[in-house]
Amino acid sequence: MTVPARRIDPAPVGSARGSRRMTVGVEEEFLLVDRRTGVPMDRGPRVVEAAGRVLGEQAQTEFFEAQVEVCTRPTPTLAVLRSELALLRKVMGEAAAGEGCLLVATGTPGVPPGRPPAVTPCERYARMAARWSSLVGRYDGMVCGCHIHVGVTGHTQALALANHMRPWLPTLQAIAANSPFSLGRDTGWASHRSVEWARWPGVGPAPLLDGPGYERLADQLVRSGTLLDRRMIYWHARPSEHVPTLEIRVCDVNADLDVVVLLTALVRGLATALLSDIGTGRPPPCLPDRRLHAAHALAARHGLTGDGLDPVRGEQEPALLSALRLLERAAPGLAATGDLDLASELFDRLRRSGGGAARQRAAHLRRGRLTDVVSELARTTAAA
Repeated sequence: MTVPARRIDPAPVGSARGSRRMTVGVEEEFLLVDRRTGVPMDRGPRVVEAAGRVLGEQAQTEFFEAQVEVCTRPTPTLAVLRSELALLRKVMGEAAAGEGCLLVATGTPGVPPGRPPAVTPCERYARMAARWSSLVGRYDGMVCGCHIHVGVTGHTQALALANHMRPWLPTLQAIAANSPFSLGRDTGWASHRSVEWARWPGVGPAPLLDGPGYERLADQLVRSGTLLDRRMIYWHARPSEHVPTLEIRVCDVNADLDVVVLLTALVRGLATALLSDIGTGRPPPCLPDRRLHAAHALAARHGLTGDGLDPVRGEQEPALLSALRLLERAAPGLAATGDLDLASELFDRLRRSGGGAARQRAAHLRRGRLTDVVSELARTTAAA
């Protein structure tokens, strides 16, 4: 179904227009792959060591040695955020090249590793690997996400925003879908990362919680052994334990930096708009768990190219229409931060391309080679 373009007219945002502009920050996880075969390479610690000479702690290792991560500083402007992400990718990509590999932004490795992925040497990772060995020993357990942070006043505001954002996160997931290939095959999913990531405890939609409720549940999850520590609260939206932010964790990493900027704009725009609802005491939507999980499953399955599910109304609709409704809902907040025109332009570009999963499949369709997909992803990642 073709969804017609619509002009976005922001409604008044109430108190959000006069409030301080929320800062934003992004964490991106990448794969390191052999430049010829596309096979994941265990070079992460050495690549981070080299990149860290320039980036310091903004270059980090990840759970598996074939992964690396970059983290921006908090910033109030998307232009600065984009420039910083481009620099982080450039430096990390050059460090990867020095180790004979490519930096690739994709949610899952399309070309299977030659052996089970090695866990990065780290005391905490070793404990996780020992406790959940059935997950760590899998060939398809290596996944890369993009985590978007918005600055908040504290846990209370973060939880309130997480409660109100729950209906919109499946649509963000669909926009970000960028992992159709895994273990050398097309999985049939737009975001197979979502499938693999959901195997870990602590992953899923955040429950409706206030501050005391969060503290009780977090303590219970750790005490019971369900989670190793609070850092394993991997909800789709969670308050950070060490910085005053709300972290959105539902997105695949994307090679196209414009998609990352669009996702960040939508997250902040939506949060800014929803502050008005929170300020007036409007309660968050109370969604049936089964319906919310179904909405996330459809987003992971189809991305932007099929139907999604509105978890509030319980009705299916084209995913592109859901994305347009998200843009309209975020429009007051986007206008308040001066990002509405940019977000509308980037959304139109995304609509034309079909999103990351569609681009990967188009690259594969040309000659039926997954190495072509990897090469295209590496070029797009570096082109930022």
